[in-house]
Formats: sequence, C-alpha cells, structure tokens
Amino acid sequence: MSGKKVEFITAEQAALLIDDESMIAVGGFIGTGVAEEVHKAIERRFFDTNHPNDLGLIYAGGIGDRATRGLNHYGHEGLVKRIIGGHWGLVPTFQPLVEKNLVEGYNFPQGVMSQIFRDAAAKRNWHLSKIGLGTFVDPEIDGGKLNAVTTEELIKKVEIENEEFLAYKTIYPDVAILKGTYADENGNISFEDEPLILEAISMAMATSNNGGKVIVQVKEERPVGTLDPKSIMVPGVCVDYVVVAKDITDHQQTFDTVFNEKFITAGVIERDENAGLYPLTAKKIIARRAAMFLNPEIDHVVNYGIGVPEVVAQVLSEENQESHFTPTVEPGIFGGTPQGGLDFGCCVYPEAIIQQGDMFQFYNGGGLDVAFLGMAETDKDGNVNVSKFGPKIAGAGGFIDITQTAKKVIFTGTFTAKGVKYDIDSEGLRIEQEGSKQKLVEQVEHITFSGAFAKKHHQEVYYVTERAVFKLEAEGLTLIEIAPGIDLEKDILAHMAFKPLIAETLTLMDLSIFSEDTMDLKF
Repeated sequence: MSGKKVEFITAEQAALLIDDESMIAVGGFIGTGVAEEVHKAIERRFFDTNHPNDLGLIYAGGIGDRATRGLNHYGHEGLVKRIIGGHWGLVPTFQPLVEKNLVEGYNFPQGVMSQIFRDAAAKRNWHLSKIGLGTFVDPEIDGGKLNAVTTEELIKKVEIENEEFLAYKTIYPDVAILKGTYADENGNISFEDEPLILEAISMAMATSNNGGKVIVQVKEERPVGTLDPKSIMVPGVCVDYVVVAKDITDHQQTFDTVFNEKFITAGVIERDENAGLYPLTAKKIIARRAAMFLNPEIDHVVNYGIGVPEVVAQVLSEENQESHFTPTVEPGIFGGTPQGGLDFGCCVYPEAIIQQGDMFQFYNGGGLDVAFLGMAETDKDGNVNVSKFGPKIAGAGGFIDITQTAKKVIFTGTFTAKGVKYDIDSEGLRIEQEGSKQKLVEQVEHITFSGAFAKKHHQEVYYVTERAVFKLEAEGLTLIEIAPGIDLEKDILAHMAFKPLIAETLTLMDLSIFSEDTMDLKF
C-alpha cells in the first residue's frame, strides 16, 4: 500500500506528540479498549515538564477503574481544561476538578457521544437527536453543564416540522488515542482479541479528516498481508502512529481480565445444575418482581444495567427462562452472558459484536423491548436521577439513550438507603431498621430520566422496590403493589416526600418472590 507512512513509536514518544490545548478523543469503555500505556506516559510527561497542559478530553463510555487507571491519569489541575464525557463515575480524579471549577465539565448521553464522532468524521457541524429532551441535558434545564465555569452552550433546542430536537455541537479532535490487537507495517489495526469495537473507526476518521494525529496501542506488529481484512477495524490510512505495548498489564482485555477467550468466541454455555442460587436479599426480591414484568410474546430484546438489573439476569438463569430473551449490552453486544464489575460491557460467548454507535442506533430506532435499570432518586413526576448528587458526578452513561427509547422501562432499587435492614421469609418482608436516606423525593436533583417525556411518548414504565411497586400513569406516579408483611402507612407513605396516587386495586406481591428456593417462574 502506498500513501502516508505509519510510524512505530514508544509510549513516551507518543506523549511528546500531544500539544498543549489539544482536544483528545479517548477510546474505551470502563477498562476495555483502553490504551493504558499511552495514557500513563502522558501523565508522566505532565508531572516531569508540566506539558501537555490545558487539554480537552472527549469520550463516550466511562473509562476508568474508580481509582487510578484510564482517564484517572488526566485528573490533575492544569493537565485538562475541558471534559466532555458520557459517564464520569469511574473517574474520581475528575470530581474535585469540577467541584472547584478548575475544569469545564459537560455530561452528554453516551449514545449521542458515540454518534457525534461519526458526524465529526463527515464534517457535519451538528448532531440532531431527540435523546436528552426533558433531562438535565436539555438546554432549557442545564444543557449538560456540570459547574459554574462551564458556560459555552454546546446544545441547542430546535424545531423541525413541529417536532423538537436537540442539536449537539460536533467536536473535532486533534488527537485520537485508541487500542487494538495487531498492527501491520502499514498501520492497519486488527481487533481479534478485543471484546468490544466501540467507536474506534469513527474516532480515527474524525481525527484523521480533521488533520489530527491518530495513535493506536497494540500488543504486536505483524507483517503486511498477514492480517484478516475482516478483522481490520481501523485501516492504516486513518492511523499515524502505533505503540506496541511493553507490558501486558497495560494491554489487557479489560481492567479485570488479561485475556479470556470466551469474550471473543462463539459457544454455548452449559447450564450448571450445581450452581448455587443467588441469596434471598432485598436485591433478589426486586429482581424477581422486575422479571415478572417480562412477556416473551412481545419482549425479545433486553438491556440490563449495573446493580440490581444484573440480578434480574441471574434470576432468569436460575428459573431457566433466559432463552426467551436476547440480552444486549450498550457498547455493542448481542447475546451471551453479560459480565459485571470491571468486565462490564463484555459477554461470555457473545452472539454478535458491533460498533457502539450502531447499537445505540438500534436502540434509538425502537429495537430495545425492555430495559432494566437502577434508580437512585425518584420524584412525584416519575423523574429519576442517577447522574449527580451534590458534588458527586456519576454521569448519565447510556441511561438517557436507553430509557428514552426502550418500549418498556423497569427501574429497580431499594425503597430507602443507608442502614436499612430486613427480615425476609416465605411469608414476606418486614423492616427491622429503616434506612436513613429517602429515595422517593419531592423533586430529583438531576433529571436523568424524564417522566414527562415518557408519558408524552406512551412508554410503559415501572419502579420496583423491595416493598412497593409503582407505575407511571398519565395522572402521575401510582402505587400498584406492596410486599406482604409491609404496612402501607408506616413502611411506605411515611418514608416518601410526596403522596403517590394509589391504585384502586392495590395488590400484594406474589409470595413466590420470597421463596428461598426457585420461584418456578414461567412465561
């Protein structure tokens, strides 16, 4: 192949290529697809020379380990000036910078972010979407801005043929930092061992077409003509520099896993008849009740969030009902068994792995039947907050994209938090010690899910806790079910900041939910 010459360099040399005030597109999802060796070198250079400084960072999924890896390498005063990201909770080093107004901080929906890079590649100056309407991203609320020093409006509300949209300003990167498996001498990047594709090609094209520098970390160089062209996710014409990682710990599949063949191959998981059941806890009660809302005649494609939603998947497996549904994970996976922790985003024996932007395109068009997600705060209007609590910024991630487009949304979480204790047996649930933090509040601090938007678009929405189940009706949040053993006044209404509507036929949760054994769930 003729054309531009790709250079093979060290991570230290790559760090020297980053100019002050550069806008950097960073690839990765939690710890998958993260060019850790390059990021560490940039941090070391800054410590040694105070350069590069005043960088901008733009990324889609959360990239970090809640400690020191991933984007945490950039969490230093002076190193970054502007952060535009889809999720923040995995990068605690960013939190004080935002709180002290030392950086400009924006939080946009993860799916929108993944698609903005496509617009940048095509030099479209705005990304048009309905995602974010009515949430904190809406310019009539916060416009995605996270602190006082963040003033530039990067989102506009526009109307086209009597329909409202949000127009997100396209950001053009000066540098892209990506990760692949192999690179040939022409810079073609293969992804054989990568559990996710993410938006690597979009980031590379957006940067290359903008005259920027594309840096890709790989584990090995291969001769030209030896890589399967179908495995090439970033062609060499879009790559400028390749870094061959020196240390495997900086080039793992995820931050939890060096290499797991099952993340990248096909297979059928054999049911382990000797596997223990998930313990009967409040989380399992919630997960069991949430699973009962599934209807395999109309619900085929599902998404499980982090936390209690992961237990929903476990419940379906215990009940031998998971074959009715196809799980998806937002960074681009259909089928398989979704993983948790720092492996979240990956699946054991996935059926298909696609680009993250394509997955959100599928979601945006209504491809997702049911979404199970967590909830930290809920208010009288059915709004949910999972993104910001005082100075703590979790970020929306794919929460907004998913909840605004799924046909059925099931929020899951405990009724109160901090110190709550339960007595659970086959007769139901009793509260031994109440939690000190109310979660059903008068008004959520941050609108990550808009009840008004859901009602306008006729979504089916439920809120499942261990002691009460609510449904979003046209008239408002309505209590439809309580757990056996729970007192309506003492255990529910007394611990809400508002009085919900109460269904005329208030029912009890099925007693099978409280069984130590399987609940014999069948559809």
